[in-house]
Amino acid sequence: MTSMTERPFLFLDVDGPLIPFGSSAGHLRTAAVGSLTSPERGNPLLKRLDPGLGARLMALGCHLVWATTWMEKANETVSPRIGLPRLPVVEWPDFRVDEDPRGLHWKSRPLVEWAGGRPFIWVDDEISAMDRLWVDASHPGPSLLHRVDPTKGLMNADFSTLTDWLCAAAPR
Repeated sequence: MTSMTERPFLFLDVDGPLIPFGSSAGHLRTAAVGSLTSPERGNPLLKRLDPGLGARLMALGCHLVWATTWMEKANETVSPRIGLPRLPVVEWPDFRVDEDPRGLHWKSRPLVEWAGGRPFIWVDDEISAMDRLWVDASHPGPSLLHRVDPTKGLMNADFSTLTDWLCAAAPR
């Protein structure tokens, strides 16, 4: 078992949790994914970033890590807009979908590997029951897989959930 004195990782997705899609999620998701290759080119969704999110995320006391298809572009484009420093970025390995159970998110295995048994939180809008079951069975340390409503992004209730879990699982 991993020591609970280690600060947990907080793996953070961008699209959905930080950039909410609003009521027309299908249309906006297409716009967001299409702009991932060059978000600095005037991505209209960037204006949805809440500049106060960085301070709230830092206040959680976790090791923040980008876990997004934005990869290094999250540091270049998102971090400065919400007041975060450069963060480590999960590099997504080449993987074979047929190696994982049906319904398991493609991020689940790499995040568990990155955590290396340490406590972690994963904040994303695509987390499923299969991900929770698989992580519970595959990760020896505490974990919270927190699904954010992609139409709203991170809200006060989400921060309450994260804080409550941190107090219970990884007290300071």
